[in-house]
Amino acid sequence: MSTTNVPGVNGIVQNEPLLWEKGKKGRRGMCVPASDVPEVAFPAELQGKGIDFPDLSEVDVVRHYTRLSQWNYGVDTGMYPLGSCTMKYNPKINEKVATTPALAAAHPMLADALMQGNLQIMCELQEYLATITGLPGVSVQPAAGAHGELVGMLIFAAYHKSRNSKRTKILIPDTAHGTNPASAALCGYKPVPIKSGHNGILTVESIAAVMDEETAGIMITNPNTLGLFETNIREIAEIVHAKGGLVYGDGANLNAVMGIINARKCGIDVMHLNLHKTFSTPHGGGGPGAGPVCVTEELTQYLPAPRAEKVGDKYQLDYGGPESVGRVHAFHGNFAVLLRAYSYIRTMGADNLKKASQLAVLNAAYIKEKLKGTLPLAYNRPCMHECVFSDALLQEDKISTLDVAKRLIDCGYHPPTIYFPLVVHGAIMIEPTETECKDDIDQFIEVMKMIVREAKENPELLRQAPQRAKVRRLDETMAARHPCLCG
Repeated sequence: MSTTNVPGVNGIVQNEPLLWEKGKKGRRGMCVPASDVPEVAFPAELQGKGIDFPDLSEVDVVRHYTRLSQWNYGVDTGMYPLGSCTMKYNPKINEKVATTPALAAAHPMLADALMQGNLQIMCELQEYLATITGLPGVSVQPAAGAHGELVGMLIFAAYHKSRNSKRTKILIPDTAHGTNPASAALCGYKPVPIKSGHNGILTVESIAAVMDEETAGIMITNPNTLGLFETNIREIAEIVHAKGGLVYGDGANLNAVMGIINARKCGIDVMHLNLHKTFSTPHGGGGPGAGPVCVTEELTQYLPAPRAEKVGDKYQLDYGGPESVGRVHAFHGNFAVLLRAYSYIRTMGADNLKKASQLAVLNAAYIKEKLKGTLPLAYNRPCMHECVFSDALLQEDKISTLDVAKRLIDCGYHPPTIYFPLVVHGAIMIEPTETECKDDIDQFIEVMKMIVREAKENPELLRQAPQRAKVRRLDETMAARHPCLCG
């Protein structure tokens, strides 16, 4: 495939100066009407040096911000195959619903009687999430996935404290999400790493060997970060429960199993969900997000407050009792994000939520089968929402996973997740989500095959990529340690 036929490579990337460099004295973007208020001299002691605003025409401003927007890449631009992040398309109907004035403009400190519509949406969203997971207690207050993890660990701590049980450790598999150890450590637990088995999932024996009365429980990501379903989840849960521990289910990958599994029947006690992943609310750029936490009926008393509830025919906020872990977010959470998720669930319906998961798995499995002769699979077994390849063949040509990712940028694609999970050397983790059609996936597959051919025929092309992007390769280590935040 010629790079001239690859989407994204023929666009114009224009340099753009600062507005102060564009401006010229006398330009105007609007006509200000004459003032009908008598002019009054501004007191000298309040006058500064003056504001250095550039003089700009309307077209100067419009082109400036349009060009800047064209430097960015997002789900509205093209395929965003970030494994473990589920960058699915955000339907515009959800955006329209989220900007409904009567909902969006409601002040969070209004009395319950004046925000019945908002409270009804929150209450119904809690009920929907309870039905989807099989866990009846829900708080929508946490602001992100990692925040939901932290709340889950706070609930673990509150539960064991109420039983006068001193627990100091948490079991964390090597296929869990990377924030799990930090969330556990923030609550005073020592993370205990657990190696996955030869087939990429946890073994019952590995858990039985380390689970004891000092261990608060396990944090398990299912499907895990290898894109594999933990088929031993029930047996593992029984071992943990037998020692008085709890099972935390990281629900960040729910998009693979939504409407298919029941978390409670799997033995999960606490689970967080990423609304900005599974339920299509905007994802990226630092937020805002939402990470609701769902729990068993036994643990409902520990949930953060307030929670929306229905009493008779009215809705109100319940601020919980003394067992609650308290407030973890201002007011009742990121309401605009909750509203988008609510709209997604209502517009999809139960059948289509399940179908979304089935299509997400189908798309990932299709990529796995089409590319497994081009790149070596980390685990050649049925995958769920994502598939993971290694860099074993690339090493023969002294090409790195990073080189492949940079070359994808030249071909008009956002790179997939690379070098994660850490258990796979030079990992390339691809998650197409259910919102990509077969034509677009086929095009991505052909581009990947082309890049692997280039690695053998013209490896320097990959090492010098990207050449068509706004910027070339950056010193990412220096950027992280010494960021330059000025213009």
